[in-house]
Amino acid sequence: MCFPTSPGRCPPLLIKKFLGSISLAVVLNLLVKPGWVLLENVVQDRLGHATFGLLAACSALAVVVATFADLGLSHFTVQRLAVEPGFADTQFPTLLPLRGLLTGAALALLLAVGLGLGYRGPQLSLLAAVGAGLLLSQYTQFLRAPVQARQRFGLDAWLSVLEKTLALALVAGLVLGDGLRLGTYVGARLAAAAFTAVLLLGLLRRLFGPLAHRWPAAGPAGALLRGSLPFAAIALLYGINERVDMVLLERLASAREAGYYAAAYRWLDAVMMYVWTILPLFFARFAQAAARPRELGQLLLLGQRVLALPLLLVVAFIWFRGEVLFWQFGHSTPPELARMTWCLRILALNVLVHGFFALYAALLNSTGHVRSVSWLVALSVALNLGLNLALVPHYGAVAAAYITLGCALVVSGGYVALLGRVGVVVPWRLLGQLLGVLASTCAAWAGLQAYAHLPWLLETLAATAVFGLSAFGWRVLTLAELRRLRPGARRGQRERRRQLNG
Repeated sequence: MCFPTSPGRCPPLLIKKFLGSISLAVVLNLLVKPGWVLLENVVQDRLGHATFGLLAACSALAVVVATFADLGLSHFTVQRLAVEPGFADTQFPTLLPLRGLLTGAALALLLAVGLGLGYRGPQLSLLAAVGAGLLLSQYTQFLRAPVQARQRFGLDAWLSVLEKTLALALVAGLVLGDGLRLGTYVGARLAAAAFTAVLLLGLLRRLFGPLAHRWPAAGPAGALLRGSLPFAAIALLYGINERVDMVLLERLASAREAGYYAAAYRWLDAVMMYVWTILPLFFARFAQAAARPRELGQLLLLGQRVLALPLLLVVAFIWFRGEVLFWQFGHSTPPELARMTWCLRILALNVLVHGFFALYAALLNSTGHVRSVSWLVALSVALNLGLNLALVPHYGAVAAAYITLGCALVVSGGYVALLGRVGVVVPWRLLGQLLGVLASTCAAWAGLQAYAHLPWLLETLAATAVFGLSAFGWRVLTLAELRRLRPGARRGQRERRRQLNG
């Protein structure tokens, strides 16, 4: 019912199997996402905080509606394909056109919601263009479901960065060519999303043969939607929980406050890309091991370290050198820079919470506990909305950051409480070791700032060295485990066993 308490006892074959797929996906995203963050910093600095705040609010609202349009079909498809290979032939021909119809309906819903929130004229047109691009991106993510479910993680990693890379190139061309305007920026992103969706449809035909289409009749379509509704609830709740702050900031406080929050949240989103890259890799594997608690425990133990350990260093850097990340905002005043930096430091704690507990949500959702998680996130959404309505009009972006952190703590506490239902215990010892690594790194960083007075880059390198030593000192990593991952290590072990048996 439990799993090994020592990180070194995690099966090396399991680590090796994930290492290849994870490394490619992470490296590709880590190459693209920082480029996007730096480019969007320039875009926001050129367009201004107020203009970019309006754009960020439109994007956040579109994400919520796009998430609703999916109705949980992407996660539902991945889970069913992972445990039922025949699902692709029997049901995917119905899912494909059904998901397309939902995408069209979602755009109409987005415009209706925008009218209800007071968007008119150019603001409504901006919302429509932003929404169309995000809905196409969401449809592309659905098309990746067969690739993810069949655990072709290398291909999925390339597909995950295709649209981002294309959009990055188009927007960078606008910046370098002095053609950057609000309209050209939104148009470039829409063009990248449309091209990627068409290209992926062609690629799927080449990989899996002709994509059969079956008009979604009421009976089969209704059965599929009923199966996906638990995933729809959790996806929609997550979408609201993560994005409502931006919309309410722009509507209740000001577009400028939304811009400050967007500048800080951009870095949070960049860091969380690592989390969202790792979680799908474990989601399908959790679903396959749902009936084997011991294997689930081993996967959780592996995932806890893979997910949390790199984020500890990121959190420490933001707390001690977060102001460095806003060096591109040459048109911002010192009070504006200080406000953005403080929001980022608060959001860094949100990263820490997700690094520890987001994997628990993936485990619970993939093993049939979606309804319980949905109720838990619904509680967080209600808390989020209530606090935003009460505090955002008075305290702006800083209040939104604190509320985001508070809701993450509430949800994560619920994950811990629910984990026992799966037959897996919370790895308290490992969590304590990870916190020990963070505490050691922060203590060293504080000492460096108090006594060494180094340039920020040298200071960061010194703190990173302390972080690496702390990971071994607290036994989150072990030399023996790393040796087993070396090429040829397992081959040598097999040879020695063969000789002993001989």
